[in-house]
Amino acid sequence: MNLSALNDRQQAAVKYIDTPLLVLAGAGSGKTSVITHKIAYLIDVCGIKATNIAAITFTNKAAREMKKRTASLVDKSKSRGLKISTFHTLGLNILKAEHSAAGLRPGFSIYDSHDVGSVLKEIIVNDVTSDSEQVQQLQWKISNWKNALISPQQAKSIAEERLDVVCASLYEKYQASMRAYNAIDFDDLIYLPVELFTTRADILEKWQHKIHYLLIDEYQDTNGSQYTLIKQLLGKRNSLTVVGDDDQSIYAWRGAQPENLALLQSDYPQLHVIKLEQNYRSMGRILKAANSLIENNQHVFEKKLWSNKGYGDPIKVMKCRNDQHEAQQLISEIMSHRFKTGSSYSDYAVLFRGNHQSRIIEKTMREQRVPYYLSGGTSFFEKAEVKDILAYIRLLANEDDDAAFLRIINTPRREIGAATLGKLGEYAQNRGCSLFRACNEMGLQQVLPTRALESLQKFHSWYCGIHERLDQQSLMITIRDLIHEIRYETWLIDTCKDQNTAEKRMESVNELLSWIEKISADIDKESQLNEVVNYMTLMNILERQEQENEMDSVNLLTLHAAKGLEFPNVFIIGMEEEILPHKTSVDEGNIEEERRLAYVGITRAQENLTMSYSRIRKRYGEKVECEYSRFIDELPGDDLLWIGGKDAAIDPEEQKQRGNAHLANLKELLADEAS
Repeated sequence: MNLSALNDRQQAAVKYIDTPLLVLAGAGSGKTSVITHKIAYLIDVCGIKATNIAAITFTNKAAREMKKRTASLVDKSKSRGLKISTFHTLGLNILKAEHSAAGLRPGFSIYDSHDVGSVLKEIIVNDVTSDSEQVQQLQWKISNWKNALISPQQAKSIAEERLDVVCASLYEKYQASMRAYNAIDFDDLIYLPVELFTTRADILEKWQHKIHYLLIDEYQDTNGSQYTLIKQLLGKRNSLTVVGDDDQSIYAWRGAQPENLALLQSDYPQLHVIKLEQNYRSMGRILKAANSLIENNQHVFEKKLWSNKGYGDPIKVMKCRNDQHEAQQLISEIMSHRFKTGSSYSDYAVLFRGNHQSRIIEKTMREQRVPYYLSGGTSFFEKAEVKDILAYIRLLANEDDDAAFLRIINTPRREIGAATLGKLGEYAQNRGCSLFRACNEMGLQQVLPTRALESLQKFHSWYCGIHERLDQQSLMITIRDLIHEIRYETWLIDTCKDQNTAEKRMESVNELLSWIEKISADIDKESQLNEVVNYMTLMNILERQEQENEMDSVNLLTLHAAKGLEFPNVFIIGMEEEILPHKTSVDEGNIEEERRLAYVGITRAQENLTMSYSRIRKRYGEKVECEYSRFIDELPGDDLLWIGGKDAAIDPEEQKQRGNAHLANLKELLADEAS
């Protein structure tokens, strides 16, 4: 096959198959090209069937990109059955195939964080508290236990502090409730397959036989449970290629363990390492700054990025009086550069440590009529109307889904009060059944007044009738019937503040229906409902932050969200002590991850990089004096151009060009007003 588009080290990584391989891929070094070409090489040259190859990454967006690129390299007839997915999609596929052995019934539900919170509140209201903050802390603790592969029984055995003992007991009750609801949470998509493979050697052997070669992207972001799953699937084979960069490990706060890269050497003594150090993204000066910064971290593997794209312009460091001045200076820089170069707004990105930093930037951009796109806005799946309709569909797929039941039972209102639901919950718990099943049990008449009982039975009968229609008519017709019969559009009109809001919310419902129709078109009728529900739930969890920006607008996003992206011109704002590095990380001695975060920000820039800091900034309503980040002092001083700081001054010609840019923008505004 033709590998001429790859450099020597990339080609070596593609061709190496003798022992486990670590491709240490620096930012912008073409790691996706290596993975996709290696998949093609394994199929075309090594003769491994596509059905026996699995490539695993962390986001649906990355998986889609990998599939797209692989499709252009491998003949369609040879690529059938190729597994390119996220870790969690792989886990879901394992559980769907082995649901019985994992203690699940067909059609199990996947609960998102909101659903999990509802289950935990239901459990702990009598044990501890219903305080939402404490519920969230318990949710995090259970998640951390699962990522560390600690079962409820193990959690109870190692608990010493009273709070840990209580949490471990609640963890056990939570797992029991989830089994009763025939539901799993996001962490279970890895935790349960690992547990299954640990206890069932026959099932593990079956899956090891399915996967003959394993490729893992973004390896530095794996946690303990994901690392164990990889080892289990690999078994005694050496058929492993992992691609990662310890300098871009910025997710320790959600369980990522960059030390997994170092573990490879001890677990696989024959590990071969190939470094990809040629960067195809950035100018040489930007890479020099990135290398200089990250040298201050400890490394298991040393590397140094380089580029043949030229040296580039100095890195600007703007000293600003306050955050308002910082926003004005930022926009001035963007307008000036656009005026000189004719660049598009989308060529600019503003990166920041925390979401709160964007507010004054957004306000100033709106005032100056600079179009912008803020990454990480409200997800489509977070809209109340979307969650409502999905809950109705989830209950159709799994009548034991209590979280879905509780969401829809009074949406629209059916005069079923909290007291009724409380008694229903107690009855269901005592009977060991779901809320929906309990609605039709004879014994319920002993605990509920007649009117409340009739309301529940009426809902139960109607919903069973909806479910029966699935045998006679299509899924889409049934769902549309359901929405019509609950008079959902009328309910929106009655409850929204105005007609326009109700119409927009109904548009979201129709968009959801169109999406479901498109998804279900290629699925067999027998499994259509469950497949749609699981697909939608995974989209909700995995793609909340993957919104596409098609407008010509300035990109506003956090440093975490910027990972994997690139922009011609990058601005990193708030380069101050206690912001970057963050105060919490300074207090906890976790400076290295903050430095990696700054490194990620720097290496997003292709051509120009500007950093800014404020002398005074408002924090918690008070003005405080700030000092610039220690990370600026770790950059090569000769490559920095200070604006308003140190002894540097703006060049008169530069000042004139900025004035022209502002004048041009003013003329655009006046023209807009006139039209």
